[in-house]
Amino acid sequence: MAEHVPGSRRDQGGFATSNPSPLVRWAASKVLGRIASAGYVEARRAKVERARRKAGGAHVVEYFHQVDDGYSHLAAQLLSPLLERYDIELVCHIVPAPSGANAPEPELLARLSAYDAVRIAPHYGLAFPPNAAPDAKLAEAATGALAGVDGVEFAQLAPRLGEAVWNGSEEALRSALNGREPADARTVQQALAAGAARREKLGHYSGAMFHYGKEWYWGVDRLCHLEQRLADLGARRSDGDDLLAPRPAIEVPERKDDGSLTLEFYPSVRSPYTAVAFDQTVDLAERAGVTLRIRPVLPMVMRGVPATRAKGVYIFSDSAREARAAGLDWRGFYDPIGKPTERCYSIYPWATRQGRGMELLRAFMHAAFLEGVNTNSESGLRHVVESAGLDWQEARTHLDDPAWEAEIEANRVAMYELGLWGVPSFRLVNADGETALAVWGQDRLWLVSREIKRLLG
Repeated sequence: MAEHVPGSRRDQGGFATSNPSPLVRWAASKVLGRIASAGYVEARRAKVERARRKAGGAHVVEYFHQVDDGYSHLAAQLLSPLLERYDIELVCHIVPAPSGANAPEPELLARLSAYDAVRIAPHYGLAFPPNAAPDAKLAEAATGALAGVDGVEFAQLAPRLGEAVWNGSEEALRSALNGREPADARTVQQALAAGAARREKLGHYSGAMFHYGKEWYWGVDRLCHLEQRLADLGARRSDGDDLLAPRPAIEVPERKDDGSLTLEFYPSVRSPYTAVAFDQTVDLAERAGVTLRIRPVLPMVMRGVPATRAKGVYIFSDSAREARAAGLDWRGFYDPIGKPTERCYSIYPWATRQGRGMELLRAFMHAAFLEGVNTNSESGLRHVVESAGLDWQEARTHLDDPAWEAEIEANRVAMYELGLWGVPSFRLVNADGETALAVWGQDRLWLVSREIKRLLG
């Protein structure tokens, strides 16, 4: 019997996929497209600001902290600077780890948060201990110390407690507590439950999250968006346009590689984040001279990985915001979940043999996410194929050929072996064939670029 691998399509039995009816697909695309549109976001922000001004209220930023989460420890280090730089009222909550359908791979996520945090921390001027794992006993004590603490005091205490937890230092924890006794178990559970309930009410599920004016911002990676919004509202305490956590730029090495390095790129044509990063990834590989190996995988929900409505709304809203920041014009969205994705992948091996595999994937995502083309229709898929420079009549002879399944599944297994399960993911292989870096997210392409630069000296 084949070994069960998390996230494989066997998890739902056979190769069943999520394939909504045409009406459901159209309605969902319209709703998500509207929620994520720039016009909708701007109108909602204006409404929130009018209400705040009318009530004479402060700029209230809520922060949700998970003590044993690497991303939360990084975010906590910016709480005090955020209070100093911006005229805000900070409300802090302690929360448990995400669970259920919002955290399909909790053990992988816990490991990734530490692996990832230690690599991005220096680029944000933050600290994270290498090869660290949170001490469960110290994390419990730190959570108890933060129960019922808010605002300025939380901002001062959380990073010091986090440092003790991630370094496994009881002495550092005692120093941070400075005689403070952690709350009793019942109080802690009540505080965690209240934080989780507030987070759920506002529409999210994760730690290291900032919420302001009906929008979510994840950790240090999205703090630049929140900072810019506050600055635009005149909430900056000092002059200047510098940000506490600007997004690190993608850097291209001065010396071009001779192909000694390989960048494995794991995209999904149904992923809006992949659509944001696809052209940037290809461009980086070409300009840096590294060998690019594209290894497509199925989207999570087609692999048996569940997704909630809250997660779906956040992903599409956040990816649209990321697209606008990258200068992409998202004119429409038509969800290619299910059959459209499978049909694209069914002609991908043929397109690759024609030397146009990359162009097919690019054209498909451009159609679905930038142009709002219904790729579930014959005319929509023909538009994709011809935009990729391929012959539609020949492509039709390869449609629905199941030969693609083995390659796509092999790619997924390889991605999981790296400790990654989402898209887009990246693996940078050095000249010795070893993994130099393995990361997940379109917002890690800058880190990939800097590792390429470091390896090339």
